[in-house]
Amino acid sequence: MSHQRMLLAALLAMASLGLCSCAGNKLTDHPFTLGYKPVLAEDLSNCTFKPGSWEYEDGVLTRKGGGDIWTNELYGDFILDLEFKVAERTNSGVFFRTADIKNWLHTGIEVQVYDSHGKETPGKHDCGAVYDVQEPSDNAVKPAGQWNRLTIMAKGPIVNIVMNGQQIIDMNLDNWPEAHKNFDGTKNKFNIAYKDMAREGVFGFQDHGKPVWYRNIKVKRLK
Repeated sequence: MSHQRMLLAALLAMASLGLCSCAGNKLTDHPFTLGYKPVLAEDLSNCTFKPGSWEYEDGVLTRKGGGDIWTNELYGDFILDLEFKVAERTNSGVFFRTADIKNWLHTGIEVQVYDSHGKETPGKHDCGAVYDVQEPSDNAVKPAGQWNRLTIMAKGPIVNIVMNGQQIIDMNLDNWPEAHKNFDGTKNKFNIAYKDMAREGVFGFQDHGKPVWYRNIKVKRLK
């Protein structure tokens, strides 16, 4: 057996035992290949939102004000890939596996979209964080006005997040077994333990009162 084949066999064995996070690391360089589909219809007919609150033109989803926008379709295990751009002091977010859009705060997971470029040590409310739960390992967001690429993978309890080619989140939801308590002992605001969050739900894009833009929003379902 060649050295390359021996190495591949070893990596596959490690992955089967849960000792290798290769699936997460692949997010840093995965191409748009077969299996990716647009999330949004051109007329937003596959979404729930207040009329006039969002506009989708020339492939760019733009906040106009008046509330969040949610997909009607449910997603369980997936890779969501998109670009976003913020204005100065923008606060927004990308939700996934949201079970109840009327109670989105406690039934969905939010990846923070925020104008936090330049902050030396990012926290649980900065861009790329799983909001109020897990801070990103690095501050990878670009200055306001520039496009950022965000990739989110959710597979069972595993959540991996890459921003601008850098993996910033690698977490296992099962490590959050208590409501209002994070893995590191800090408190969070959620009434449901992250371990018990729904493993299927809708995507959402948050209106938090400031300009934000999203484009190239594509998803690949994972079996």
